[in-house]
Amino acid sequence: MRVLMIEDAVDLAEGVIAHLARSGVVCDLATTVESAGDFRAVQTYDAMLLDINLPDGSGLNFLGKIRDSGDRTPVLMLTALTSVEDRVAALDKGADDYLGKPFDQRELEARLRALVRRDADRKSEQITLGPLIYAAKDRSATLNGKRLNLTAREAAVLDALIRHEGQYLSKSRLYNSLYGFEDADVGENAIELYIARLRKKFTGSAISITTQRGVGYRIGLND
Repeated sequence: MRVLMIEDAVDLAEGVIAHLARSGVVCDLATTVESAGDFRAVQTYDAMLLDINLPDGSGLNFLGKIRDSGDRTPVLMLTALTSVEDRVAALDKGADDYLGKPFDQRELEARLRALVRRDADRKSEQITLGPLIYAAKDRSATLNGKRLNLTAREAAVLDALIRHEGQYLSKSRLYNSLYGFEDADVGENAIELYIARLRKKFTGSAISITTQRGVGYRIGLND
């Protein structure tokens, strides 16, 4: 298991990392929102431990951003803010669990294991849309029984579309699903390219991606 801990209290973080290492868990430490983004750009994680108050921004805003991008990595909030309002705010932003400081290391590890187990169960799911079967675990898809050859970016766009089947997703929303893939000089118009590529792969099938100008794109079955 590999975990990203986003925490600016280094002494606390080093203690957690040492305990996790004894349980066979690899834990990277990011002390700022910016460094957390750098870690996530080059590494995937089984779970994240996230503080709310960070030197360069809010952990809740960071959480909201990654959830908007379609990233469902389990997130356990670790914070001294333990009021009901704080817990509700974190859960509404997409946190999976919440543990107040100070905490017992055994409870932290137990909650972390539970989150990863639930995520593994979720990732084993398949989403079926007519002849299209999408496997969330590895972002692969088959159409009429044949595996589609998808690039990582095409798969990310398809993931966002099929998880919101029947709903229009804006170009901006789809662009955010590419968080961690795109270079800084690639704009939102790149989405048009990935949509065109997906449409080509669906040619001749019952699957279509429709466009509503000024609103976005929607995947569904042909009428």
